[in-house]
Amino acid sequence: MPNERTIARGGKRKIGLALSSGMARGWAHIGVLRALKKLGFEFDIITGCSVGALVGGCYLAGKLDELEEWAMSLNKRKIVSYLDMRLRSGGLIGGEKLMGEMLKYMGHVNIEDLPVPYAAMTTDLVTGHEIWLQKGDLAEAMRASFSLPGIFPPVKIENRWLADGALVCPLPVAACRALGADMVIAVNLNADIIGKSRKVGATIPTAAGFDLMQLLEETDQKSKMSLMDSVTRRVFRRDYDGPSIFGVMTSSLNIMQDRITRSRLAGDPPDVHIAPRLGHFGLLEFDRTEEAIHEGEAAVMRKRPELADAMQVLSQSNAVVGANEPI
Repeated sequence: MPNERTIARGGKRKIGLALSSGMARGWAHIGVLRALKKLGFEFDIITGCSVGALVGGCYLAGKLDELEEWAMSLNKRKIVSYLDMRLRSGGLIGGEKLMGEMLKYMGHVNIEDLPVPYAAMTTDLVTGHEIWLQKGDLAEAMRASFSLPGIFPPVKIENRWLADGALVCPLPVAACRALGADMVIAVNLNADIIGKSRKVGATIPTAAGFDLMQLLEETDQKSKMSLMDSVTRRVFRRDYDGPSIFGVMTSSLNIMQDRITRSRLAGDPPDVHIAPRLGHFGLLEFDRTEEAIHEGEAAVMRKRPELADAMQVLSQSNAVVGANEPI
């Protein structure tokens, strides 16, 4: 087995990294990137969807440490504090507080200034087309990529209303290849969610990890709110024993991401498929950062033999290309 710091070495062929959607499971991408870096991997192209676009963009912008620090500070109450309810918009949550936090840590970075090509997957709400954002403000592209319909309002970029890329492309392997990658490593956060994520008899609201509406109500009782905020939250108060609105949405998202990803991978599989075991994670459990990061690192280590084999094939290909180049 090659030394873990020398598995990957520079060459003429390009290595691409595709990072999937997955909401709170996305913090596992941080662990994956840390582990791949330890193995010596450097990427020539990165594509990401939703939280994958967020983590991949922060990595290329040199802000992964800042993202990890912020993610490690999250708890349920802090998560709720970022949720600026906006009924008269395209989503329940305005997203301005989250955007402000992103800019606080990142500042304004243009995609064109990143060291390697990057694309954030989004969905055109009018045409349903898959839109790859490869230029412009990085934070705005990230926001568009994770703007889950019904939760966050869509983002208008170049006269298009764009929403979460997970609607059409949860794991952008094809985009990575189209941008020139000869070998693609894909990180799929939604590989074990259907039929594995919950215990027998569990209710749909637990797909989120916790009932967000109930947490909002508890927060209301412990803090002073404006009359409008109080009325807004009571509109969504649950007075029955069925699934909450967030429980239904997150369960539906689980199913959609799983089915679309399977279909896309069948037609264009990656060279190495890394699948962290995150079925026990709720999609809104953003406070489980440390556990998610560790599982991301562990997932890479489980794939070390496959990664080494892929790099050997790529190195041999590089040698052939180098031998055929004119002197």
